[in-house]
Amino acid sequence: MNKYLAISKISNIRSKVFDYIECELKRRGIEGLVVSHGNILDILYDNNGKLTMKEISKGINRSKSTVTQLVDKLLKDGYVTKESNPEDKRFSYIVLTEKGLNIKKDFREISDDVIREFFKDFKEEEAETFLLLLDRVINNFTR
Repeated sequence: MNKYLAISKISNIRSKVFDYIECELKRRGIEGLVVSHGNILDILYDNNGKLTMKEISKGINRSKSTVTQLVDKLLKDGYVTKESNPEDKRFSYIVLTEKGLNIKKDFREISDDVIREFFKDFKEEEAETFLLLLDRVINNFTR
């Protein structure tokens, strides 16, 4: 077995998933979004559409600078807005706009389709084992 193929295969999977999602976004007329925005929208959907940058960063396990770039694009495209915190002026909230809320159904459908396609020919125990193995790989690189 050629273990050197593992990283190439993971990269190939990532590319295929991203292509699938971007194609679905385009097909549904959702513009300005890239796959990386999905984690931010997802955490906002799960938290009543309102979080601080710090909460988003921690919740999606990304650096604040990465989240800032992604949120800036969401702001520019009108999916979120910034709302000042009246109790503490040092930080503000990122809040879903009506435009951001209007794509929630599409977002959830695309996410469900990706998961269904990803695990299409897996038995339940195979999917569980696969996820456990991926966690082991992640832990191998966690310091």
